[in-house]
Amino acid sequence: MKNSILSLLLVFVATTYSQNIKLQSTSKETARKGDIISTIINDTKSFYHIDFANYPSNDKTLPIGVFDSGTGGLTVLKAIINYDQNHNTNRESGSDGILDFNKESFIYLADQANMPYGNYALENKDDLLKEHIIKDAQFLLGNKYYSDYDDSSFNTDKKPVKVIVIACNTATAYGKEEIEVFLKKANSKIKIIGVIDAGVRGVLETLKKDEDAIIGVLATAGTVYSKGYENTILKFKDELGFLGKIEVFSQGGVGIAEAVDEDADYFIKNLKKPRQEYKGPTLDGDVRIDKALLDIYNFNYDDSKMLCDTKNADDCSILQINDPENYVRYHLITLLENIRKSKTKNKLKSIILGCTHYPYLINEITKVLNELYDYKSKDNIYLYRDFMIKEIKLVDPAVNTARELYDYLNQKSLFNPNGDLKNSEFYISVPNKDNKNTKIDAEQRFSYDYKYGRDSGEIQEYVKMVPFSRANISNDILTRLENQTPHVFQLIKSFNESNEKVKFLKEENKI
Repeated sequence: MKNSILSLLLVFVATTYSQNIKLQSTSKETARKGDIISTIINDTKSFYHIDFANYPSNDKTLPIGVFDSGTGGLTVLKAIINYDQNHNTNRESGSDGILDFNKESFIYLADQANMPYGNYALENKDDLLKEHIIKDAQFLLGNKYYSDYDDSSFNTDKKPVKVIVIACNTATAYGKEEIEVFLKKANSKIKIIGVIDAGVRGVLETLKKDEDAIIGVLATAGTVYSKGYENTILKFKDELGFLGKIEVFSQGGVGIAEAVDEDADYFIKNLKKPRQEYKGPTLDGDVRIDKALLDIYNFNYDDSKMLCDTKNADDCSILQINDPENYVRYHLITLLENIRKSKTKNKLKSIILGCTHYPYLINEITKVLNELYDYKSKDNIYLYRDFMIKEIKLVDPAVNTARELYDYLNQKSLFNPNGDLKNSEFYISVPNKDNKNTKIDAEQRFSYDYKYGRDSGEIQEYVKMVPFSRANISNDILTRLENQTPHVFQLIKSFNESNEKVKFLKEENKI
């Protein structure tokens, strides 16, 4: 009887917390100096305020929050919703043919307007990145969202979440502890799960306790700069009793995730010539394309996938990458070259896919690694075989992240007994055109200089969180999602077709 009353009270609180009210946004207000964490907790008049005293933390029916800087985190969501390693009736280990999270719903956020996260550290904007990450968590914990890019007032009928998964390596490296500090100050016990620990556990599971190995980390420049993976590998190596010589070589994959999510500073489809705004590897920049390695890079020049200022690639004075696979080629060759030049006696045996966008390119990564294993120099010598094994294991942290989420929900008895995956919701950030301080280009995007020129400590709405639709996600990205994450794609379609929050969408904008 007590449990029934408690359940009714929790449902009532959750419903009250997320009433469907249309309110005027504070987005037109002048930016105020302040601390985002203090603002969320204490400023009851702020757009960002959350009433933690009445937060329904123990409500099993609440959704699970997942966020990334773009669509890459959907690979983590894919691993979670496809996870089947336990019996649903008694929670014992072992697959039963029924998805372990089949009665859960999810709220996914892609902070597309502020991506790539990996560049904030390079621009000395760590604090701004941490502020974005706190705002990502605030969105999932809160009840506000906008209907679309043009909407000037927000809705308040989004449900809060019972746990948050950071489906982004850079956000985990820079923001997981920040979110945990924020929630501790708010006296909240909401669990935060990141992907770095999961990735390290996954890669160490591929090795014997006394095995020597090189572990490669392919991640964003920001994640590499943070040394999040390197430090965690060395920490877990000692804690778990690995006695072999383990070396870590990291490569910051500038442009890979950006090309996957079609960031115009790194990739523009059908572009015919080099451009000034390009931010990827160049012949003379800090991230340098080595002309001496052009034969090894083996770039694909078809269909504007490489942009050169002359007809002959050997004569280029300007050379720009304009294709996801070519970015992969550049970074894997750079990684292997760094290993080769180190003169190590060890071999590369595994690579952590340290960005959630990279699993979309597993086929391309495997293809390039096979080419490098078989590559012969002009002297007919295998250039890289002394430094890599033939079958390098590619470790996606997503599966271990799903396992950690399952174990937490099971331990805390937070599984939803009557939920439905089809009730999942998907949101993406877009520039806030109603904020007079924002600078937005003709493509409705922040310019690079504005994006990384902002300062932390200015309390304002840079972005609006709006539902996924064809208005904010390109056909090419949707095709990739449909092909590579079909179950997730069907949930996105279901959200667009039947959820009340997107009833305003024009038919041509529905996914």
